Amino acid sequence: MSDSVSDCTEPRRSTVTEAEVEALVRGICFKTGPPRFLGVELEWLVHDPRYPRLPVPPERREAAFAALRVLPLSSALTVEPGGQLELSSAPAASLMECIGSVSADLDAVRAVLREAGLALSGVGQDPWNEPVRYLHEPRYDAMEVSLGRAGPEGRAMMCSSASVQVCVDAGYEEPGPLGLGRRWWLAHHLGAVLVGAFAHSPMARGVPTGWRSHRQRLWAAMDAGRTDAPSLDGDPRAAWARHVLDAPVMCVRAPSGPWEVPEGLSFRAWTRSGAPPGQEDLDYHQTTLFPPVRPRGHLELRMIDAQPGDDGWMVPLAVTAALFDDPEAAETAYRTVKPLAERAGTEPAPRNPLWTAAARDGLADPELQEAAAACFAAAAEALPRLGASPGVRAAVAEFTDRYVARGRCPADDLLDRAGDPLAHGTEHLLHGKDVRS
Repeated sequence: MSDSVSDCTEPRRSTVTEAEVEALVRGICFKTGPPRFLGVELEWLVHDPRYPRLPVPPERREAAFAALRVLPLSSALTVEPGGQLELSSAPAASLMECIGSVSADLDAVRAVLREAGLALSGVGQDPWNEPVRYLHEPRYDAMEVSLGRAGPEGRAMMCSSASVQVCVDAGYEEPGPLGLGRRWWLAHHLGAVLVGAFAHSPMARGVPTGWRSHRQRLWAAMDAGRTDAPSLDGDPRAAWARHVLDAPVMCVRAPSGPWEVPEGLSFRAWTRSGAPPGQEDLDYHQTTLFPPVRPRGHLELRMIDAQPGDDGWMVPLAVTAALFDDPEAAETAYRTVKPLAERAGTEPAPRNPLWTAAARDGLADPELQEAAAACFAAAAEALPRLGASPGVRAAVAEFTDRYVARGRCPADDLLDRAGDPLAHGTEHLLHGKDVRS
């Protein structure tokens, strides 16, 4: 949920009409050209390794975060509503550049946390603690009210979840495996395979939930206008512009006091009102939309659970980069997941039958396991062409052998132990290894 934008509420310079909104969204959210840049956003839970089932007291957390804020990092460091930490990389020109810069930042962050007796945990949903909000700011006050109208899932997402979000370029204007239309379609169907392969949140409040990715189940249970994908029919720009206009307004910012949280007001209706929004309101509105694939000039893939191990995040980053940015692997991925589109049906992600099966069953679902095996094989062939190090290639191969080939996902390890997944360590293929070399 890397949506850190200024809460500045300066007077609006000008209002925007419905037609202007559509033009702005079309022009800004899909910037095309050859895929050149890659990014990753890593969310982590923070815990005390000695008492992993207990929440970290706010004063301890704040003291550690204060020390982190002065670190000279290349990534943006932000704090999420429940006290999760997020590192958002700068756009990188290659896979290994991205891995190298983020790894160095994580080393620095972990060193500071270690001094404070704290550590990072890569798991998609806190398996033990109730969701408790750490940040009390107007944005998150409004968000909790707005999301809470649909049920308790919004609060759990805000305060207890963590993910690996991979950012890829939107692609070329023309057709083909690296074209915008193909990549947009692929992201929404390959996304289900990524959910299943990397599912890692099977527990809540100390008990199994019946879902390999409980985090993904939360997203699917929230307000559909805020978390659903737009229609995949037709031009992606037009579909996203309609989606932005028809999505509910989460809040109307104010210079002081609580922000207004309207109910049942779409952005389209706001533009037609007597007090229409400005462009800065449009920019802010788009940060309050959480579909599984969000266009922000690039494509932000938001469906992958946080992974176990210090370096577990590198595997979904490497696999996703290969399947999107290598033409041969992208073509294989497209052909592999194309039959899954029929199973997805007409409902949008993440609540259609395909995505539901991925979140509930992971790769125990035979069709998803077969698709994942083909996609991981294509990624493995592509990684040398992308300049991946031997360590990264070995990590992907080990993940494939341990999980994909066996119809398993990281969540199954937590379920097998039936104990404390944090207290017993991360027990992961990458733990203790340097896969950067």
